[in-house]
Amino acid sequence: MALRYFSNSVRITIHRDLSTVKQPKVEEYEVHSRGRRRSSRHDKRRLILDAARRVFEEVGLEGASLRAIAADAGYTPAALYFHFESKEAVYAELLAESLAALGRAVVDAARGLSGGESLRAAAMAFFDYYANNPRDLDLGFYLLRGGMKPDGLGDDRDRALNAALAAALQPIADAATDMGADEDAARRAVVDTFAHATGLLLLLHTGRIRMFGASARDMMERHVAELVERLGTVRS
Repeated sequence: MALRYFSNSVRITIHRDLSTVKQPKVEEYEVHSRGRRRSSRHDKRRLILDAARRVFEEVGLEGASLRAIAADAGYTPAALYFHFESKEAVYAELLAESLAALGRAVVDAARGLSGGESLRAAAMAFFDYYANNPRDLDLGFYLLRGGMKPDGLGDDRDRALNAALAAALQPIADAATDMGADEDAARRAVVDTFAHATGLLLLLHTGRIRMFGASARDMMERHVAELVERLGTVRS
């Protein structure tokens, strides 16, 4: 094949044998195409989740709708149904992401520690995660959004989310066991930590803690220290 280039009165002719040029295989096109499609789906799903978080933060689960989420994301409601069957499904995925991040924070804090040090680190990591991420605490309290009557996201989703929360708290139970607590005592340590932390976090994020002139984190640290001391008597 001859390719001719003209520049003023100068003619340049390049002879090229196209048979020597490596042509992409059909399989390569297919792989790249699938990769782009997966990336596009992932990006669109991320945009939807980010939009949903904004909508949920503004109006809660009850006030939200797929139409409102679609509008915030810049898509049609029909486009959302390709990714999520309901607003509850969107909410559940956001909460699952939050609980996974919580779990990583707790595990990382307790890594390499044992006994009382591990329990203290894990318990305070749980508290600090929600102290620093109040919107994630809001997500976690979806069960009480309609008042004191529990209202979940569907049995299967609720079981999966409860299991994720239990996994995030497991390092506390493991530390208690390491200190000599039996299964029941370790479970009580988890419930004790969870209940105390969530109560203080509610006081912190609603500003009610200021009524008492107290520090929520200081109170949590004292409570955890007392728990560690009590568990320490089990082994002795």
